[in-house]
Amino acid sequence: MGTTPYLRLDVAVLDRNLAVMADAARAAGVALRPHAKTHKCPQIAARQLAAGAVGLTVATIGEAEVFAAAGFDDLFIAYPLWVDTDAAARLRTLGERVRLAVGCDSAAAAANLAGLPAEVLVEIDSGHHRSGVNPDAAGELAAAISGLGQRVRGVFTFPGHSYSPDARRAAASDEAAALGRAAASMAASGVPAQVVSGGSTPSAEFVASPLTELRPGVYVFGDAQQVELGTIGFERVALTVAATVVSHAGGRVITDAGSKALGADRAPWASGYGRVPDLPEARIVALSEHHSTIEWPGPLPALGSEVLLVPNHVCNAVNLAEEYHLAGGGTWPVAARGRNS
Repeated sequence: MGTTPYLRLDVAVLDRNLAVMADAARAAGVALRPHAKTHKCPQIAARQLAAGAVGLTVATIGEAEVFAAAGFDDLFIAYPLWVDTDAAARLRTLGERVRLAVGCDSAAAAANLAGLPAEVLVEIDSGHHRSGVNPDAAGELAAAISGLGQRVRGVFTFPGHSYSPDARRAAASDEAAALGRAAASMAASGVPAQVVSGGSTPSAEFVASPLTELRPGVYVFGDAQQVELGTIGFERVALTVAATVVSHAGGRVITDAGSKALGADRAPWASGYGRVPDLPEARIVALSEHHSTIEWPGPLPALGSEVLLVPNHVCNAVNLAEEYHLAGGGTWPVAARGRNS
C-alpha cells in the first residue's frame, strides 16, 4: 500500500462514524457543523455534507481557503481572530465567495473585523478556560460588535474540559448552562443569538438545550484518547498509522513510526503514546522522532512485519502526513496540511 509509516484509512468505518454522528445530531434536533481541522480533506468533507452536515468548521483562514477552493460555501472559523491587513484582505476574498463566519471574544478584535463580509459569533468560556468571555458578558460584546455594523450570528464555545476521564457528561452540562446564560445576556442586550454552537467529540452524546449546532471533529476517525475516555471502542477507529517492526531490542517491539508520524501528544491520564488496536494490552511506552517503543505482551511480531498503531491525538498525526492511503486502494490528499495561519 505504501512505504511505512503512512496513514491508513478504513473508509467503511469512516462512513459508519459519519452516519452515527449525523443520526445523533438529528435525534437531538441540532445542526451538525463538523470541525474539518481533524481531517483537512475535501473528500471527507463532502461525505460529511452528504450525511447531513450544514457546513464546515475550520481552525484558520488557511484552512477556510482550502475548503472554499474545493467548493464548500458555508464556513465558520471557530477561533477568535486578530485581523491584520493581510488577514483582512484574505477574509474579504473569502467572504465574497462563501458564507463566512468568524469567532470573536473582545471589542478590540471586533474593531478589526468592521466592514468585512463575515458574520460573527461571540465566543464564551464554558469551563475550558482558554479563550472566550464570561457568559454573562456575551450580550455586552454582541452589542459592541453589532454597533460596528457586523451581523452577530450567535454564540459559541468549546467544552475542551470534556477531554478528561469521567468529565464528558459534566463538561456538556457546563456547556449548556454557560450557553444558556450567554444567550439570555445577548437577548437582554437586543442582539438575540440565532445560533447557539458547541460540542466536542467526547461530549457530543450529551448535547442538550439550548444548543442548536454541534461542532465535533475527531469523531470521523477516532483515536487512542477517545478509546481511553470511553467515547468509542477500537471498532470505531477508522485511521491508523501503518508501521514496520524494525527491532526487537530489549524484548520489545520497535517500529519506524515515531513522533513525526504519530504526533507527540500525551495527556497526563493517557496510558501511553498510542495504542495497538489488534492487541489492546500493548502500550507505546516511548517515542523518538522516527521510532516507537512498544511493550508487547506475548510473541513479538516478526521483523519486517507491518503493524497498525492508533495515535493519541489524530489531528496531530494527520497534520504530519500528505495523504491518506485507503484500505481498499487509492489515496486522498490531506489538502489543508500545514495551513496553520
